[in-house]
Amino acid sequence: MDMTDENVSTEVSSDELIAAADEYETYRVMNVVSVTYLLPDPHPEVNLQEAEAPFRSLGVTVALADAQAIAMALEGRSNPRPSTHELFVSTLQGVNVDVIAVRIVKQEQGVYYAELDLMSPRGQVTIPCRLTDGLAIALRQVVPAPVLCAESVLKEHF
Repeated sequence: MDMTDENVSTEVSSDELIAAADEYETYRVMNVVSVTYLLPDPHPEVNLQEAEAPFRSLGVTVALADAQAIAMALEGRSNPRPSTHELFVSTLQGVNVDVIAVRIVKQEQGVYYAELDLMSPRGQVTIPCRLTDGLAIALRQVVPAPVLCAESVLKEHF
């Protein structure tokens, strides 16, 4: 029996690498910079900016109640009686579930789609959510959870 070492080629072409990379979405860390309500605009806006260069920004039009919830969370303020977001955060903490991140996964017809990435003692769970709810919950964590935005969403704007 002849025992020889065979050279197995493991080279991957650049086209194959690009195709493999396209299968996975790249996410960029975003900072919640501010919540603004400028008259005569009918709706407030949540302003997000990339944490690293090229520092692209994203303005998300939101309802007034959502803007108030996000602004209070951003400022570290709470209501005298718990809001829905505060109740949800307390519930998650009570059952040992951590918010890992809120991800902006796509935008269609002016609507942003997001998901909460959660870690529990039983493992990781990802649940779809409204972007505004995800932001209000992520910002209310003891250590605010990161906001991640799909590169494809940012490319639509820039």
